Amino acid sequence: MRALLSVADKTGITVFAQRLVDLGWEIFATGGTARELREHGLPVREISELTGFPELLEGRVKTLHPAVHAAILARHDRSTDLAQLAERGIAPIQLVAVNLYPFDRHVTPETPEDVALELIDVGGPTLLRAAAKNFPWVLPICDPCDYEPIADRLAQFGITGIDHETRRALAAKAFAHLATYDAQIASYLRTEEFPDLLPIPLRKLQTLRYGENPHQRAAVYQILGITPQVSRWQVVGDAALSYNNVLDAVAAWQLVQRFSQPAAVIVKHAAPCGVAVAATPHEAFQRAFEADPVSSFGGIVALNRTLDAETALAVAQHFFDLLIVPDKQPGVETLLVRRKSLRLVIAPPWTDPGVVFRSVGDAVLIQSADRPLRLPETWQVVTSRQPTETEWHDLAFAWTVVPFVLSNGVVIARHAQTVGIGGGQPNRVDAVRLALWRAGERARQAVLASDAFFPFPDSVELAAAAGITAIVQPGGSKRDREVVEAAERAGIAMVFTGERHFRH
Repeated sequence: MRALLSVADKTGITVFAQRLVDLGWEIFATGGTARELREHGLPVREISELTGFPELLEGRVKTLHPAVHAAILARHDRSTDLAQLAERGIAPIQLVAVNLYPFDRHVTPETPEDVALELIDVGGPTLLRAAAKNFPWVLPICDPCDYEPIADRLAQFGITGIDHETRRALAAKAFAHLATYDAQIASYLRTEEFPDLLPIPLRKLQTLRYGENPHQRAAVYQILGITPQVSRWQVVGDAALSYNNVLDAVAAWQLVQRFSQPAAVIVKHAAPCGVAVAATPHEAFQRAFEADPVSSFGGIVALNRTLDAETALAVAQHFFDLLIVPDKQPGVETLLVRRKSLRLVIAPPWTDPGVVFRSVGDAVLIQSADRPLRLPETWQVVTSRQPTETEWHDLAFAWTVVPFVLSNGVVIARHAQTVGIGGGQPNRVDAVRLALWRAGERARQAVLASDAFFPFPDSVELAAAAGITAIVQPGGSKRDREVVEAAERAGIAMVFTGERHFRH
């Protein structure tokens, strides 16, 4: 039996090779792998002994030779294939272990093209592809996790004891490894934002407890080639995350990172229900919770400051599913143990990806990330009354929150605290009604932000009756004049941003 080993990730390769040698296998390997095995005292033959050629073009050509690929691609149930090998003195290869250079870890968009091109493997993918194509006769292994179980099976049953289902699973994994590798290279070389073909390489991070509902299975994957985010989360303790935990935590973490002051965000069902900034994390959390205590039950809490003992004790007084923070004081997690279901996540700062993916049945929608581009100093006051300094601060605060509310999105805020949020309604006036109902008396002297324009003046009239004093909205409706006139009659200051922020 012959095996060909050529691995970038050398985890476990010497132990695997030793077990193959103990079972009587002959080992061939390429340069770096051969050196690794030889340093551990294993008998190994260079690939050049098969090809009769040394490495060419500074290592660009090592294994691209009929003596190698015929040995891998020969079908063992076809006498003509085996006869052709015998005529040329070629013995079959029954096992190929190859994994590829982690392109995404060593190449970034800033990597010079000539450097990146030298990191593109040609021989390795060709070896693995050939072995995977011929999996009924050759074992294609690309994952070090498969070394031990395959060695155990070989020791117990021999090469003929590896069943078809196992072989096919190894081949599927090999082709996925190749596809992921090629997708990373395509991503580096791509110049179009939305090309006709867009391979997306995904690596599984973990299996989740369940999906949106307990009867649904779920897992979370990292999109390779994009700045790692969720993959760098540190879950304190053994509690597993669910699909909804991840979805809500991402929404909360993105929003809380948009504030420079100490801030707290509470998210429920992927939308904020309480947001506040304050002088300390503890005060910010208390104000975010007080914004809507009913909706906060079972939600996700995000803080943009280190978790301290005072804030941890405050969070532990209530029922939440998850708390996500940038850091924690030593031992502070022990203060959360009274809430056994509460998961603590330490996360790095959020970096908006270049594009956002969303699946819709058998298709995927892709768009650039939504981040406000027009700063408050570019906004246009369209009423005779200018916002006061306090109103300007609250308008900017509400406008920061509203892109994270399900459209139609409406946020009512006062003194850097949300007091009423309405969203996910099929019409804007109902979203305003919902936000005002949640705000109650707190709507008086508060400001209102709308993620899109008002199609009619009715929403402004409702806001005025409830005591709203200033409104920020994109503008752009055919009835902008009527809307502005309604604000003028009520003495409301109105500001246009010129920028919509729908979130479906």
